[in-house]
Amino acid sequence: MALNKTIVDDKIEIVSDFKHLNIRTATVVSEDGTELSRSFHRRVLHPDADVSSESAEIQGIAAAVWTDDVKSAWQTFQEAQANARP
Repeated sequence: MALNKTIVDDKIEIVSDFKHLNIRTATVVSEDGTELSRSFHRRVLHPDADVSSESAEIQGIAAAVWTDDVKSAWQTFQEAQANARP
């Protein structure tokens, strides 16, 4: 009887004009090949995020979709939001 815990990014979505990466991570606990439980954690990466500690897959997606134009638009949006606050 061997318990195994596997953590994998099982869903990656690219959303909005700013190409946010919505990432769902699944944690699967299994015993002798039979799944006992599965839980999920979600997180969002924005175009200004440091992805150096992410998986190669996520780094590749970020490099492909976070163009200089997207990063610039995100920064402009963030600045506009900060200036709009009282």
